[in-house]
Order: sequence, then C-alpha cells, then structure tokens
Amino acid sequence: MKPFEKILTKNMSNPAYTGSLQDYEAAGGYQAFKKVLAGVPQNDIVEMVKKSGLRGRGGAGFPTGVKWSFLPKGHPGPKYLCCNADESEPGTFKDRQLMERDPHQVLEGMAITCYAIGAETGYIYIRGEFRFGAKVLEKAIEEAKQAGHLGSNIYGSGVTINLYVHAGAGAYICGEETALLESLEGKRGKPRVKPPFPATHGLYQKPTVVNNVETLANIPHIVNHGPEWFASIGVPPKSTGTRVFCLSGHVKNPGNYELPVDATFRDLIMDLGGGMRSDKPMKSFIPGGASAPFLTPDHIDVQMDFESVAMAGSMSGSGGVTVMEEGTSMVWAALRLMEFFYHESCGKCTPCREGSSWIVQILQRIQNKQGRPSDLDTLTEICSNIGGRTVCAFGDAEIAPVQSTLKYWRDEYETLIAEAEVIRATRKEREIPVLSL
Repeated sequence: MKPFEKILTKNMSNPAYTGSLQDYEAAGGYQAFKKVLAGVPQNDIVEMVKKSGLRGRGGAGFPTGVKWSFLPKGHPGPKYLCCNADESEPGTFKDRQLMERDPHQVLEGMAITCYAIGAETGYIYIRGEFRFGAKVLEKAIEEAKQAGHLGSNIYGSGVTINLYVHAGAGAYICGEETALLESLEGKRGKPRVKPPFPATHGLYQKPTVVNNVETLANIPHIVNHGPEWFASIGVPPKSTGTRVFCLSGHVKNPGNYELPVDATFRDLIMDLGGGMRSDKPMKSFIPGGASAPFLTPDHIDVQMDFESVAMAGSMSGSGGVTVMEEGTSMVWAALRLMEFFYHESCGKCTPCREGSSWIVQILQRIQNKQGRPSDLDTLTEICSNIGGRTVCAFGDAEIAPVQSTLKYWRDEYETLIAEAEVIRATRKEREIPVLSL
C-alpha cells in the first residue's frame, strides 16, 4: 500500500490530542471557516465541493456539491442543514469516533456548509444510544459559541449560524434522510414519498440539506487545501479522497482505519487488520455495512472505491467491512441480518413489512433443518417482489444478504434442505401404521 496522509483522523493520531477547542484551534481548526467568511462567495464554496468530487459517506454516495446545488436560489424563507449522525448500520462505527474524538471538525464542517447553502440553523440528529457523543457535541457547541465561532455576527461578518443536537430514539429507519426529518419534526420516523425532495421540501417543508457526519468533516480540509488536492486522492474523478473504514468480524485487529478509496480490501483486512484471527481462511466479507451484498475471498483485491465495489456486485455503503471465517454458516448469517431488518422495518410498505416476516420464517425453517425444496424459489420470488417496490431503499437493503448468499453459497441452503428431507423420510418410516377395524 502506497504512503498517504490521513485527513479526518490525523488529529486523533496524536496521543496528546483531547478534541477540545484549544487543541483543535492549535491544529489549525476554524481557519477554513474564517477564510470563507472573510469574503468567499457562497456559490464558490458549492463549486469547490463539486470540483473536489466529495461523495456522501453515509451509504448512497451521492455527490455532495451537486446535492447542495439543488436548493432553490433566492428562497425568501429559512433553509436548514441536518447532520445525519444516526449511525445504526450494523458493522459501522466511524461517525461515533469522529464525533467523540474530534467534534469541532464536524462542527466546522457544518458551519461552512450552513454558510454555503444560506442556512442559519443546523441540527445534528444523533443516534439515541450515543449519549456520550451527544454530550461531547453539546459541550463543543457551547465552546464554539463562547469563542465566537457560532452564534450571531460571527467574526463580525454579519453571519448567524446556530447548531443544535437532537437525539433519536434508536430507530434504524431514521438513518433514511426523510424519516430523519419526520422524526426531527416530532412525528413517527417513516420515510416520505418522493418527490418532493428535501432540497425543496425538507425540514418543516423548507429547503434542506442532509449530510452524513464523515461527509461534513471533510469540508474544512477541502477549503484549506483546495478541491484539486482532494480530487487527486483516490480514483479521480468519481471516487476521491479518503474514507474511514470500519473493520470488524473474524480479524485480529478490528477498528476504524482511514484509507484512500483506491486501497484494496486486502490492504484493509490483511495488512492493517492483521488477517484472520485464527488459522481458518476467509470465507466471506460484507464491504459496506449490513445493507451491502456479501462478497467472497475472490474479491479481496477489489479497490474500495464506489465504482469498483459496484462492479464486483456489491456497494461501498457506509464503509462497514465485516469479515467471516471458514466454518461460518452463511444461512445463519443471512438469517441474523434478516431478523434485524424485520425488527427495524417501519411497516409503511406492504412488501417490506410482510416480505421481511416471510423471509425470516423461511430462513428459520431452513436453518432448523425443516426446510422444503420449494423454499429457495419462494425466497427468490419474495426478494424480487420487495426490491424496488418500497418507498425508501430499506427494501433493497434487507434482501441483499439473502440474494448474495443464495448466489455464492446456494449449496449450503440445499444441504440443509436435503438433511431436512432425510429427517422427514426417517420419521415417516418410524410411524406406526394405524390398523382399521
């Protein structure tokens, strides 16, 4: 792996760094915000982010600058920025580290974004279980206010920006941006039908940008070093910069690792992660959180940029890489994830609400060696009736574990079903015939 300089986790690499305002300012913090308020036009910042090639780090990977440009120009009323900190995707824990260890980096990114889109108010919608992270952010916001980085007439520029922390109630679906907005408004967290999109009808039906924590944390660095610098990292022009990948599962050194997006899964798993935790070889890995289809050891040399992972048949998603060793039942793995998705379905769409229940029941039956030969065709049909037929992308996410394990490890399903057939045949032979009188 070629040498590179860390961006988002650089400060954390210093053992003496505490994440306080004093430490952040000593490391050059808030210089980017001062730079833009000194006279950089708002649209120039939007164009700067477009040129950088920064894409959303929350899962969808949509170009960030393009998303900002969708907001209507000259809107007379308020606009809003929402930081999506509802990190509920299984196998993903990068945003938590960014918020807890270097909160001002996130706040500065939000402040610059608010200025760029013309918003005076920004909300951090944080996962309900992240109580410590919420306290860290609230303290950091207060520090920034006291130092004049937030509030009214910032740096004498006449600009007003206020940020607030709002904790959710632990619902996975609120990671979907429109469900997040519904929850933030005090409603039940269910996705909205689109169009209209948040860019025109977002929070309180006003123009709104929703960006992930890691996405926003990149903004100060792009302003400080220029879009060309950021665009030169990774795989220009479509997959640029670094990403914080979350490595977990059957590896020796799990954790968060920042890498250029052109690094390979081998670089992450075998080099930084130390390889498999035991002598067993790798059997599979999930490249981008539970919503991403499984991949095999044959894909270990695939680059981790958006396009390369998509060509391999999966997606980069949230950057959560979960590794499984030989001996892991892929039917069991698919079942565990489906049980999670079934539990977290908001119930708004019939295909998702009913289909997830049916899939769980069938997988449980197969796993318990009670499956039937027709079950595999039924699973395939149910998945096809869910994918692309729900209001949000939750339906596509929940069928990914089933479809990918059927694709690569169908023989494991067939073996369990064959064993069930033998058990049924044996029981039938042992039945005592009832004599009719």
